[in-house]
Amino acid sequence: MAVRSATAQWNGNLNEGHGTLGFGSFEGNYSFASRFEDGDGTNPEELLGAAHAGCFSMALSAALAREGYDPRRVQTTSKIHLVKKDDKMTITQIDLTVVGEVGGIDEETFKKFAEDTRENCIVSRALNVDKMTVDAKLV
Repeated sequence: MAVRSATAQWNGNLNEGHGTLGFGSFEGNYSFASRFEDGDGTNPEELLGAAHAGCFSMALSAALAREGYDPRRVQTTSKIHLVKKDDKMTITQIDLTVVGEVGGIDEETFKKFAEDTRENCIVSRALNVDKMTVDAKLV
């Protein structure tokens, strides 16, 4: 099975520090402002949303094709809601909006496929993790 990796580095304290997030050919800067305000750069929640939207689009296209439909284009937008809950920042909701260009299907059937995909794409399932491990080192 495939193992994917990403890296993050943070320099400095929470409010004034800055860092980079990277994987594959992507590397982006992040900061307190890009994460909790409207500052420039990316943030972990935005990348989680991109991963979810990408996974969802591929999984929905695959499911449609398996059943004989012609998925020409599936575009998904993911909105991650990050709010303070019990004095901790928490992802409380994810809204997926999907637009499809699919041959041979009606809107009601497309919506049923989308709902099934919401429950079953890899990233959707990962957001309800049964096990998580961490390997920590101090240098």
